[in-house]
Amino acid sequence: MDQLGHLMEGFAVAFTPQNLLFLVIGAVLGTAVGVLPGLGSAMAVALLLPVTFSLDPTGAFIMFASIYFGGLFGDSTSGILLNTPGNSSAIATTFEGHRMAKDGRAAKALGTSAIGAFIGGTIACILVVFFAPAIVQLATIFGPAEYFALAVFAFVAISAVVADSIVRGLVSLGLGFALALVGIDGMTGTERFTAGSPVLFDGISIIVITVGLLALGEVLHVGSYIRRSGGPGAVVAPKGSPMLNAREWRQALPAFLRGTAFGVPFGAIPVGGSEVPTFLAYGTEKRLAKRRNDPDFGTRGAIQGVAGPEAAGNATAGSAMGALLGLGIPTSATAAMMIAAFQQYGMQPGPLLFERSGDLVWPLLASLFLGLIILLIINLPFAAVWAKLLLIPRHYLYAGISVVAMLGIYAIASRTVDLWMALGIGVVGLIMRRFALPLAPVLIAAILGPLAETQLRRALAVSEGDPTILVSSPITVVLYLLLAVVVGVSVLQHTRHTVRRRKTDKADALVR
Repeated sequence: MDQLGHLMEGFAVAFTPQNLLFLVIGAVLGTAVGVLPGLGSAMAVALLLPVTFSLDPTGAFIMFASIYFGGLFGDSTSGILLNTPGNSSAIATTFEGHRMAKDGRAAKALGTSAIGAFIGGTIACILVVFFAPAIVQLATIFGPAEYFALAVFAFVAISAVVADSIVRGLVSLGLGFALALVGIDGMTGTERFTAGSPVLFDGISIIVITVGLLALGEVLHVGSYIRRSGGPGAVVAPKGSPMLNAREWRQALPAFLRGTAFGVPFGAIPVGGSEVPTFLAYGTEKRLAKRRNDPDFGTRGAIQGVAGPEAAGNATAGSAMGALLGLGIPTSATAAMMIAAFQQYGMQPGPLLFERSGDLVWPLLASLFLGLIILLIINLPFAAVWAKLLLIPRHYLYAGISVVAMLGIYAIASRTVDLWMALGIGVVGLIMRRFALPLAPVLIAAILGPLAETQLRRALAVSEGDPTILVSSPITVVLYLLLAVVVGVSVLQHTRHTVRRRKTDKADALVR
């Protein structure tokens, strides 16, 4: 129980008035930067890194703890309200969260997001404190074949679950792969699909893809709808409290716990951050919604579709901190920025960090708990205030979204070509919405496609071209078996749904 004693000592340091002030400032600044499209939580840490130069190491790390989680909440806030997630980790939350916002339940979606972030992050931090060695050991048993199997599982499972048609899901997956292939081949250094343009050598930024597909695609879709219908339509005023009632708690609590279960182990695995667990949590909630015939999921927006991904994302962030401190492995872009913060003070995360710098590490871990509490206290009452943004007339609101989105994209590399690419991807997003193609597979393929390709080629290089290495470990076999079960169940559900719909259509035809 030495960990508990060290944690209490960390709380004693973090509970001083000065350090509590640093926590509040970090939470506010992190949320404010995270809300801006194109910046997100990783950029929040990067932009606010110079702010801490004048602080002592303890105060700086305590402020970073609240910036870390504050940026994540800001990512989800912009996604729910404006369909423009600040970072790719908030994409899965955006799907149902924005539907709830358009239905007038923006405050409820933001409240669910805040509570899910608190529950997922708190459970993950508790596990990091008491079971850090077991969590970080996950990172040592994953090789190239296991990473590839994990990526394939994410690709196919998400495409099969989130789409009403498996074929449409695979088409969207192919579009994502096409976007991911642009740039320099990481293994050979040759250029691919760049048309000889140096600006494409680094590939298409995931921020450009996300903002173009979700934000600009939505703006174009709404604009075309207004043009066809002859008017902007009625604005749905936000209503209701951000607090969950007893029935909503019964709906959301299992989703919170399922999302946390997805997120905790993925924080220790360098497989692209929290995108995989959040999408898996979303896919699980959608599959369960189909089983219980939930009419809100995918239409008005279901609270479980926000609760699961949000808990998964923050649980991943919490356990990623354990992997960062215990092994020195950054498993996300935000964690990589945290390494820069450590190195700024001459510290190198790794197995010896707890022994050499325990006086800094334990206050940092204690401040993670306090930062989550402060974020919940700040953001839950203000959820209804954030929701008032939706009362802005549509033509002003969507014009503002377009401007902010383009500014966020331009802030990445100050290149106008990124703006044109985002606009082109936005047109693709409009076409996908017209033909009911799901957006999630495009995003997950664009995010994990390069990782899957690199790990596949590494595995084949190690085995000298022997493909059996891809199924040579128990982890890969289990993942592929689970994938077969998921696909089989999904095909069966789609078949039943099609048969049921045809019977309904026939019955309606006979009545007419």
